[in-house]
Amino acid sequence: MEVRARAPGKIILAGEHAVVHGSTAVAASIDLCTYVSLRFPIPSDNDDSLKLQLKDMSLEFSWPVSRIKEVLPEVVSSLSPTPTSCSIETMKSIAALVEEQNIPEAKIGLATGVSAFLWLYTCIQGYKPATVVVTSELPLGSGLGSSAAFSVALSGALLAFSDSVSLDMSRQEWSVFGESDLELVNKWAFEGERIIHGKPSGIDNTVSTYGNMIKFRSGSLTRLKSNMPLRMLITNTKVGRNTKALVAGVSERTLRHPDAMSFVFNAVDSISKELSTIIQSPAPDDLSITEKEEKIEELMEMNQGLLQCMGVSHAVIETVLRTTLKYKLASKLTGAGGGGCVLTLLPTLLSGTVVDKVTAELESCGFQCLIAATGGKGVEVCFGGSA
Repeated sequence: MEVRARAPGKIILAGEHAVVHGSTAVAASIDLCTYVSLRFPIPSDNDDSLKLQLKDMSLEFSWPVSRIKEVLPEVVSSLSPTPTSCSIETMKSIAALVEEQNIPEAKIGLATGVSAFLWLYTCIQGYKPATVVVTSELPLGSGLGSSAAFSVALSGALLAFSDSVSLDMSRQEWSVFGESDLELVNKWAFEGERIIHGKPSGIDNTVSTYGNMIKFRSGSLTRLKSNMPLRMLITNTKVGRNTKALVAGVSERTLRHPDAMSFVFNAVDSISKELSTIIQSPAPDDLSITEKEEKIEELMEMNQGLLQCMGVSHAVIETVLRTTLKYKLASKLTGAGGGGCVLTLLPTLLSGTVVDKVTAELESCGFQCLIAATGGKGVEVCFGGSA
């Protein structure tokens, strides 16, 4: 028996950085996903190992189940349906298992993801041999929530073959979890994110688990119901960024200019609130959709200007902004800034010719262009691997 799970990436529509200082942020799922398949061997396979295949990286990791049991004897002895945090001592033991795999130096950043995999797998499935295959439509480390989508899809696949959730295994199409099961997936995924990032906000895994959109402020998450998907051109500048350094830079600027930055954060808060209101309001016809898109474009431009005030833009981001502005399209960075990805709203009535032209121009600069719709489904599973 095989199960496949898929979980979407995410974008921040408004409020990044300011959310750290008490403002509201709005995040949305996108229809670019990470896929995880889980297959247990049959007796004739004579296979007693746990394998993790990262297809996009052309990497495979393999551990004899006996080795995992030897290094992590306490994990399965405390198997519980309640999501559990990984202790510092266990983290050291898991790190030893990962080091044995000799990850290439150029891809050493994957080590925390492999560690999260080992923790989630052993906590939910114990010492069973299996093969887990991961593929993704999301570029890594670009601010689109690739690690959260991995943690959510992995948690979904592992829980699908557990007694903790109730799913119809006879169905061979994509199925959604029930509300209480989604909460369990989200909590396990958050534990994976903690291993990967240390102190995640919980935004990414929540959007990936539940889909659609959320509003976030001061640790409180509110799920939003969008009545209109937004079509976005996502430009990956391929410039890496140091999120911690960028967040620290905004905080330092706030210390130097507390009054001015207070106005900036308040303005961002207003933008996020207005955006969430627009998103949830009904749009019965093309005219009202166009009016809503025009308002969203203006809010995106204002938010980008405020992000520039915070000092988190970058030369490559400005290049994308200038390029899309030539085609009268509104753009803003998404996530930490300092590189990463830029969002450009593609209005419903925009011609395909314009999209092709702006995409070609951006790609000629060496950028990667993706087109995605917001506000779709969250994590889903499929038994039999046929969907």
